[in-house]
Amino acid sequence: MEKTSHDLAQMRQSYERAALDEEHVQTNPLAQFHQWFDDAVQAKLSEPNAMTLATAGADGRPSTRVLLLKGADERGLVWFTNYASRKGRDLAANPFAAIQFFWGPLERVVRVEGRVEKVAEPESDEYYRSRPLGSRIGAWASPQSEVIPSREALESAWADQQLKLGDDPPRPPHWGGYRLVPDRWEFWQGRTSRLHDRLIFELNSSGQWVMRRLAP
Repeated sequence: MEKTSHDLAQMRQSYERAALDEEHVQTNPLAQFHQWFDDAVQAKLSEPNAMTLATAGADGRPSTRVLLLKGADERGLVWFTNYASRKGRDLAANPFAAIQFFWGPLERVVRVEGRVEKVAEPESDEYYRSRPLGSRIGAWASPQSEVIPSREALESAWADQQLKLGDDPPRPPHWGGYRLVPDRWEFWQGRTSRLHDRLIFELNSSGQWVMRRLAP
């Protein structure tokens, strides 16, 4: 069996940048998320809104992919995609998902879990119109997650759609937004000796956020 050129067992890093304690965390997880997100932006991290979305279909088989967060407010976290993609099919069968943000230079992770719903069509329309023209045409041309014969076939489909749709294409009916409505947040701050800080927020029966500390 071939080995990599790197000794994976010896690859490690000591996390020493910061701490996360109950006295200095926001009492509302969305406020804490915005605070950490602002830190990531100010640190000039590449695509701080990049997130890993995990879904599972009716067969229980999980899958992940990296997407871009496009909205975060008291209603939840929003992204846009092809409803017929694998993630869309998963969510149609099992409308629960998990999201993770990894901001390595800050030694921070945010994990969010909850139920997923489609955003209202006017919201999807508004975001679609804000995209570059090439991306709007691409939403028509790409049968996301389906097998295609070649790169050339994809580019040809894009060119065909460009000629057909012109400079003001409508939003495809198979494309739009999803919103994850959180019922659990976790904020992870790397610490020395792998004694990381992990604070979770969960909704209680009264709809209030309860914060607890988890062992690393």
